Amino acid sequence: MTDASQPLEGAPLIKPSTTDHPLYDKVVEACRTVYDPEIPVNIYDLGLVYTIEIDAENAVSVLMTLTAPGCPVAGEMPGWLAEAIEPLDGVKQVDVDITWDPPWGMEMMSDEARLELGFM
Repeated sequence: MTDASQPLEGAPLIKPSTTDHPLYDKVVEACRTVYDPEIPVNIYDLGLVYTIEIDAENAVSVLMTLTAPGCPVAGEMPGWLAEAIEPLDGVKQVDVDITWDPPWGMEMMSDEARLELGFM
């Protein structure tokens, strides 16, 4: 008997994004306009955006994290992200939720972010 609350072995920790939706690339570009005020890299390249889901009615749901639970802009950043995505042509609505699982780590940064921050 397996415990239903345990993830299946081999299952991804982060739900996949709706990368085949026509709005996906525009949503990613909007995410790249939002910056963590303490780090000179956008939140997408930092790896803070975990999942972008876009349904058939063009409602966008974003699951993101922050670099640390005590982040001073924790209460504001989801709103900043929603404000960046909402004006996109065709977007019906935007919901941004924060998760701490899995916790963010520096390995989640893109190569561009690592280069910008001097880690490469």
